Amino acid sequence: MKNQFTAKLEIIGINPFVFLPEEILHEIFEASGRNKSPIPVKGTVNGKEYAQNLMKYLGEWRLYINMMMLKDSPKRIGEIIEISVEYDNLERTISIHPQLEKAIRENPVALKNFESLIPSRKAELIRYINNLKTEISIQRNIEKIIKHLHGETDFFGKKIN
Repeated sequence: MKNQFTAKLEIIGINPFVFLPEEILHEIFEASGRNKSPIPVKGTVNGKEYAQNLMKYLGEWRLYINMMMLKDSPKRIGEIIEISVEYDNLERTISIHPQLEKAIRENPVALKNFESLIPSRKAELIRYINNLKTEISIQRNIEKIIKHLHGETDFFGKKIN
């Protein structure tokens, strides 16, 4: 991969990230044909492969480094890491878990509210359920999502006043 660089791991809020060199950023804009976020990218962090979105926040482009990309990333702020990055033109659709889809479709309010979510929020909910391992946790969390889509709780199951 040609777009290799080192960068200092920084943090904004609770989110570790790196800035990309301007020449690499412009190459990604050219390859993707866009300069609005999110822009799908892929590459390596310290040799480990990742797929992520390049995001613009507070006027600056950032590559967020989550713990799947770099173990204990929030604890490694200030560390210099090796990164490669390029535009990722592969389709990134994710399939909704059949049980989540069934629960949403059987509930008109949940369906309406799910369909009105922004795409990234829908994807977040779908990915969350898809990453669960046990049937019990899948069912428990689908119930939480349905309550959330009804406006009864936040995403973590806490009641909304």
